[in-house]
Amino acid sequence: MPFVNLGKREISFKIVYYGPPQSGKTTNIDYLHAVMPEEVKGEMTMLATQQDRTLYFDFLPLKSDAIKGFKSRFQLYTVPGQAIYNQTRRLVLTGVDGLVFVADSQWSEMEQNALSLQNLKDNLKTYNRTLDEIPNLLQFNKRDLPDIAPPEYLDYMLNQQKERVGSVNSVAVEGDGVHATLNQICKMVMAQFIKENKMTANRKIDAPSDAGAAIA
Repeated sequence: MPFVNLGKREISFKIVYYGPPQSGKTTNIDYLHAVMPEEVKGEMTMLATQQDRTLYFDFLPLKSDAIKGFKSRFQLYTVPGQAIYNQTRRLVLTGVDGLVFVADSQWSEMEQNALSLQNLKDNLKTYNRTLDEIPNLLQFNKRDLPDIAPPEYLDYMLNQQKERVGSVNSVAVEGDGVHATLNQICKMVMAQFIKENKMTANRKIDAPSDAGAAIA
């Protein structure tokens, strides 16, 4: 659930990047943190394991007047991909407001994509939640590599919710699709918050063209 700080007139949204090992979750977060202006982002926090990392940072958009009278803060998390760190994955999902599932586009990783998606669903069940109730987005990463599955196949395999969700093709290591992914999921979590709380949006929620701005 979003955290509302009435004193600061600020609403914090938690977004988690989920997916199989080495799919590009950390690459997304690293890239975003690197390109955002210093004045809008917090420090990167890293919980390192032997084989994987959990990263976190937050940012305040340069423009965040979509919800009347409040600033919007976004907290971005990754989860470790390795199965032995499933308890950490589950803990990171606590209070999640939006999810980005980062899939590896290589044919050789299709089984890992499917296993990770099922793992996400199973971990959400521990909180009595489902993907259908949480704003979420698919990112088809590593589109620059050889021997990759078409987006249509990835969509067929992974987009199995009651209401189909959006997807973004990406090459996260180069930044391609990284801003678009962030902007879309930010729009989605804010729109749901406004709808559920019957709040007033100053205008239609539009995504920015770069990661330093955020939602206007």
